Amino acid sequence: MAKLVLTTFLTLDGVMQAPGGPDEDREDGFAHGGWLFPFADEEFGALMNEVIGRAGAFLLGRRTYDIFAGYWPKVTDPDNPVANPLNSLPKYVASTTLRDPAWHNTTVLTGAAPGGVAAEVSALKDRLGDTEIQIHGSGALARALMPHGVIDEYHLVTAPVRLGTGHRLFPDAGPPTAFRLAGTRTTPSGVTAHTYHPTGPASFGTF
Repeated sequence: MAKLVLTTFLTLDGVMQAPGGPDEDREDGFAHGGWLFPFADEEFGALMNEVIGRAGAFLLGRRTYDIFAGYWPKVTDPDNPVANPLNSLPKYVASTTLRDPAWHNTTVLTGAAPGGVAAEVSALKDRLGDTEIQIHGSGALARALMPHGVIDEYHLVTAPVRLGTGHRLFPDAGPPTAFRLAGTRTTPSGVTAHTYHPTGPASFGTF
């Protein structure tokens, strides 16, 4: 079975919206796009190249897919460590409205099957076998999958900045979940990358 890994950029207060540029995603009046840019040092770039290099396929929400599809197909350098995997590997996009996607090697998951998109993703994991399927960004999709336990690994890349507003990865409601820290890394600019594996329901006690 394939491993499903979520990689996302976060602020200290959990915002994941529009890390890459001011106009990336202004939904709900978000005015702080591009907050990750000041922290993107050389080691940060090397970290992301390593992450992308492990991918066997990509699973994206519609908004993230549109952002990626509007940029990466234009990067045609065959040695680019990000563009080459994104342009060549299978891409699966969760959408009920996308028809005839133009980006090479894209398959649309409509969520129409019994059990919705989580069931489709679970079947996809079975079908693809021993590989790593990567979700990047795609907050709405991630939040839809979380309660069903189909995400095997969370790779949370956190920048040392607080925004106060913006879409967050983890919803206010949802099943309390415990995680095991599986790895950590810090860049010179202060970005921390933590890898977590969900271990089941959270437990509680008294001191």
